[in-house]
Amino acid sequence: MPRRSWVHRVSKGWAAATLTAVAPSLFFWVIWTLTGDYGSRSYLSMSSGSCLGWDIYDQVSPWAYPVKAVPLFSYGGAPLIVLGFAGWYLSVRRGRAGLGRIIGRCVAVVLLVLDLPLFLLPTLDAALGPACEAMWGPPELLSRQIGWGLYDCLPPILVLLAVRAPRRAFVRRGPVVRTAAAVLAVTAVVLIPAASASPGKVSTERELDCAGFGDGTVKGLSETDKRFLCAVRGYDRPYDSGVEGWDEVSDQDVVAQGRQLCALATRHGGDTGARAVQEAPQASLAGALADLCPAVASARQAEADRRQAESDAYVAKKERACAAHPRHRPKIRPVRQRRATLWAEFWTIGGEEDGYEGDPPELVENLVGTGRGTLAIWAADEIGHACVTVESYTRRPPLETGGWEEVVEVGYESPTGSLQLYGVDGPVLKDLITRGPGSYRVRVHLRGRKLVYQVAYPPDGAVELLVQVFPGTAKRPVVYK
Repeated sequence: MPRRSWVHRVSKGWAAATLTAVAPSLFFWVIWTLTGDYGSRSYLSMSSGSCLGWDIYDQVSPWAYPVKAVPLFSYGGAPLIVLGFAGWYLSVRRGRAGLGRIIGRCVAVVLLVLDLPLFLLPTLDAALGPACEAMWGPPELLSRQIGWGLYDCLPPILVLLAVRAPRRAFVRRGPVVRTAAAVLAVTAVVLIPAASASPGKVSTERELDCAGFGDGTVKGLSETDKRFLCAVRGYDRPYDSGVEGWDEVSDQDVVAQGRQLCALATRHGGDTGARAVQEAPQASLAGALADLCPAVASARQAEADRRQAESDAYVAKKERACAAHPRHRPKIRPVRQRRATLWAEFWTIGGEEDGYEGDPPELVENLVGTGRGTLAIWAADEIGHACVTVESYTRRPPLETGGWEEVVEVGYESPTGSLQLYGVDGPVLKDLITRGPGSYRVRVHLRGRKLVYQVAYPPDGAVELLVQVFPGTAKRPVVYK
């Protein structure tokens, strides 16, 4: 081959390598210019376990990425290719074609060392099975990784082809070489379009009909898929930003990752707290998984039922203790007498009338306090239960102090005649007032306070309260005991 023709052919090879390297950057620059969007998407990838490809990548990437950040390797390595071409051309002009080939091969080897792992390592893990494939994130991210990793290997391959020694006769390649070339060509045809394809749709709250108004427009998703996506995106709760890292992942990929996690959780009885589930790459989706995964929903319902049964048994035990106390025998017959176990939080149980809810009143002797339409009675050492007896009278009952540790009486002004007493749990004791709106007195008897302050775990039913409500115009509180 004439020297000039050979130089011209090799130069075109270098040019092809340079254009191939810079083409993606030019493409995305044009996209950004036209649309203002680079087309980039973010993913949250959490890895656990051990897979050969990912383990090698984890060791290589800390030094590979700083090297690739050097300007010489920007634009797909185009500056290095141009520099290598200059070295090759000067070597050829000086009659040292062998040195030129060495320079070209060095350029190609450097680029292949940096780019080939980005194709080979995820491909290796994809071949090892779904568990290792999931280490690299959603399928969309994996296909992009493999596709662009393969594409990035094309410029150095073109450089190697350009600087190869000219052959005087056609040499037929062996079957291994021909098969490898065919596989690479098919892989490029299949993976590069998939990697370059636009990301899947990320549906809005309205499109998914998360509010349940029946105006959703998304097609191809089941109702469980939609509920799962609403939970992942945070559309089903006000002021919820959703599961971190999944907001820009397509609906299809989120559902696919959720189903993978569901299959893993199902193998562990629907328990999302199982170690294998917690260590899965998509473990952050576990909180929303009940909307998609029947096994998880069943396990959580069973756990909720178990906890409710425990709570019911706990409450029933306290109620039996209160019921075991002797019933109060009043000196005169009340209009109404009722008993209940009421639960206190922040020390007191409360009383109020319709429309008069507000801050709890200040307590007299740290036992009972009243305001217009409001009532507060000490019942526990911050949190606990009290055995409460309420008696309503039309006249003042005789004073009883025997057997009680504390007895305090205060005035109460009823604006509506609808006073009711309640705790954070337990029944509501209504109709404490007997004669409608007006002035009343509330007398509270207490025993058990000393015990609950002295003992870390007092017996059930330790606190007993007797609350008597009757008409009276006096305003001043009276401490009887």
